[in-house]
Amino acid sequence: MTPEQAAHEAREAIVRVPSGFMTDAATYARGAELGFEGLDFYAAGRGGVLGDTHADVVVAAFVFFAPEIVHTAWARSAPIMPREQAAREWAAVAHAWASAHLSDDVDWQTVAALLGRVVRAAPVAGAPLFAGWRALDEPEESKALALHRLNAMRELRGALHGAAVLTVGLAPVEAVVVRTPEMLPVFGWAEPHPDPKPLHERWALAEARTDRMLGRHLAVLDEAERTQLVALFGSIKT
Repeated sequence: MTPEQAAHEAREAIVRVPSGFMTDAATYARGAELGFEGLDFYAAGRGGVLGDTHADVVVAAFVFFAPEIVHTAWARSAPIMPREQAAREWAAVAHAWASAHLSDDVDWQTVAALLGRVVRAAPVAGAPLFAGWRALDEPEESKALALHRLNAMRELRGALHGAAVLTVGLAPVEAVVVRTPEMLPVFGWAEPHPDPKPLHERWALAEARTDRMLGRHLAVLDEAERTQLVALFGSIKT
């Protein structure tokens, strides 16, 4: 399995598994306990690895969110706690979710070990959320550690995909309308939305470029290890 093929086959797990904690109602219940409102915990927690920066920096890193929704959430979350603390709270929720929800029939230690090699070796250029997440303390428990590193891969892939989307001439809202139109209101994109029909070819090109770029990072593993990692990803059920 080539690095590019592995990147293509790994996409679903990299995107889907960490999204489990991000969409869990318990995550936002914890956010409310901490004093956050609505999706502000997402903005402060995910964006908190960037530090106490201007909202436009968070918009730049999130890529696919409408600027207005990020600006509002970033400003509203500022008085709740320091950004670095919000990032640690967000990570703690991810770790707890992994321990509670990931199944016991996956070799999480191997998943974590293989991902760890990729995450440690990957350059951070163009991937600020990945860089910030990688700098956080890692948990020791195997499921939590595997999810922590999976989320690092998600942030890395997300940065690469954002760059690919922009370089093929798609606007962020156009990428959302093609791939996940149900998320348009969540991401803050008001109607009218663009017609997705003329956009599919460029979006497919962006996906192919993303696979090629992520594959370069997966090349730190040999062919047998890439095949093993993809097989392990295929066994994950949440």
